[in-house]
Amino acid sequence: MVSFGLVATLTGLGWNHHWEAAFAPFATTHIAGRIRLVHRGKFDVFTEFGEFDAEPNPKLRPGKDRAVTGDWVALTPDGTRIDAILPRRTAFVRRDPGDRMRPQAIAANADVAFLVMGLDLDYNVRRLERYLYLTAESGARPVIVLNKSDLCDDLATCVRECEKLAPLVVLNARAGEGIGLLSAQMQPHETAVLLGSSGAGKSTIANRLRGNELIPTAPVREHDSRGRHTTTRRELIQLEQGWLLMDVPGMRGLQVWTPHNPQALDIAFHDVAAILAEGCRFSDCRHDEEPGCLIRAALESGQLDEGRWDNYCKLRGELTRLGEATELQAKEKEKQRWKSLRKKAGLRT
Repeated sequence: MVSFGLVATLTGLGWNHHWEAAFAPFATTHIAGRIRLVHRGKFDVFTEFGEFDAEPNPKLRPGKDRAVTGDWVALTPDGTRIDAILPRRTAFVRRDPGDRMRPQAIAANADVAFLVMGLDLDYNVRRLERYLYLTAESGARPVIVLNKSDLCDDLATCVRECEKLAPLVVLNARAGEGIGLLSAQMQPHETAVLLGSSGAGKSTIANRLRGNELIPTAPVREHDSRGRHTTTRRELIQLEQGWLLMDVPGMRGLQVWTPHNPQALDIAFHDVAAILAEGCRFSDCRHDEEPGCLIRAALESGQLDEGRWDNYCKLRGELTRLGEATELQAKEKEKQRWKSLRKKAGLRT
């Protein structure tokens, strides 16, 4: 067992009736905990009895039963082994950068995703739209955080572009300006995750919220405003403000994973979905040059931004291709399974 946490109650860690019901099958034999940190196959786990170092039960399925920061787990009474991971309420998942056909969970059970973007050369609305899609798919609610307001020559334009997409907070974390606005987005005992590119200022924001400099920070490169990964691990932090924060490393790759979730695309591109819901003149409209096309009319009138429409189409195409690829993969696995069964039965393959 290691140090006792700031909040020594399960409620302070985000525990509620939902988690109590999910933990019921383990209540008489295990203790509940929440993953604070993952490192080298071991886990630092918050509990009401203190903080423990735990290892996963070897019977947990590799890949499918891998706990991540923010997960609620069932621990043995001595706190040394994780026997079960409670079903996640939300999960931020992308395609594994090292394996095109495998998901990678980034953080679990976040209520809010703070989508951090620096108002320097890091500013990119198209990338923000991708973050908004992945957040909608996760089940968390998004809050756009525009950091480094002192470096922006046209703050009003950036605000206008972003405030239409999701709730918005503008701040200058290095100077401590606007940090309190983040707490205004949170309810007691909720969990937020900081997401964004390396160099966007996530670690500086986390330090301001903690009131210390425990997370190292580094300057960004002048020519592209990119920074080194000053956060190298995913960590759950308890804040004196009464809520919890997950700080994760900046993500260079942000490929979508879930192929069959059109609702998430409609949430992230709510304005596009509203236009499409009205229906074009032709049911098979390609939204190109057809007469009576509502999308073309919205683009021509300026109601819909051309770049936003292009990004919507790009994401929709990625999801379609991903769905086709996963379907082919599933068919191939089934084919190999039957081939193995026939071989075991002594039949010709």
